Amino acid sequence: MAGRRPQRRREFGTVRRLASGRWQARYVGPDGTRHKAPETFDTKTDAQDWLNLVRADIDRNQWRNPDAGAVNFEKYALRWLEERGLAPTTVDRYSGLLRLHILPAFGGKDLDEITPPSVRAWRAERRKATGATTVAKSYRLLKAILQTAVDDDLLPTNPCRIKGAGNEEADERPTATVEQVFDLADAMGPRWRLMVLLGAFASLRPEELAELRRHSVDLDECSLRITHASPELTNGKRVTGAPKTRAGKRTCTCPTSCCRSCAGTFGGSRRRSRTASSS
Repeated sequence: MAGRRPQRRREFGTVRRLASGRWQARYVGPDGTRHKAPETFDTKTDAQDWLNLVRADIDRNQWRNPDAGAVNFEKYALRWLEERGLAPTTVDRYSGLLRLHILPAFGGKDLDEITPPSVRAWRAERRKATGATTVAKSYRLLKAILQTAVDDDLLPTNPCRIKGAGNEEADERPTATVEQVFDLADAMGPRWRLMVLLGAFASLRPEELAELRRHSVDLDECSLRITHASPELTNGKRVTGAPKTRAGKRTCTCPTSCCRSCAGTFGGSRRRSRTASSS
């Protein structure tokens, strides 16, 4: 009596010959869904070799759903923006970069349709259309969004791979002389004169100047207490809150010239300002 033939190991996936004469490979993934190779093969052996590589990825827990990247970029980017918990000014800036520079090129694509060549072509076109600083900021935002897609296992790698593309190389801005600062302050008139002086000599940001109040000024000590800021959004509205960073809450010492202007702007003597600041 002949012995039983050993049971063959069940083959992983299937291959079949198409009417064109090429070979197609298919398999059922860990997600329970049937997948097929993204391309057909010249020979049955080539198709089987591809299946063997897929099975090895599954055995090593390195398998990735090939359809995971079929997610619309615009929807993903807008959800990314909502989930970051960003400051209103950052949301305003990122929304502008998306609307004006990124979504026109990639908004209609799926994540897995964004390739390194398409990113390079987009950056080259943007560099011709707008400033280098804006292009660098747009590239950094695109790269951050796509890196999150990688972390979410929607993409195998980030297609933003241009070295140095996110670096800003803006020209150094000219610095006004002391005489020019005072000339500008005088030209602005009494209402805005102090803002020019404090911005130049006390290093206050525009949003900090907008939220400066009488009780923030101590004329006896020639100092300002910065506790709030009101940055302006692109729609003209202001958002009042804490300064940009934790270190932004600070006490600034004013030059004597600014201190005299503070006394004139906030009214009366230094003693009156002491009373106002304690109220």
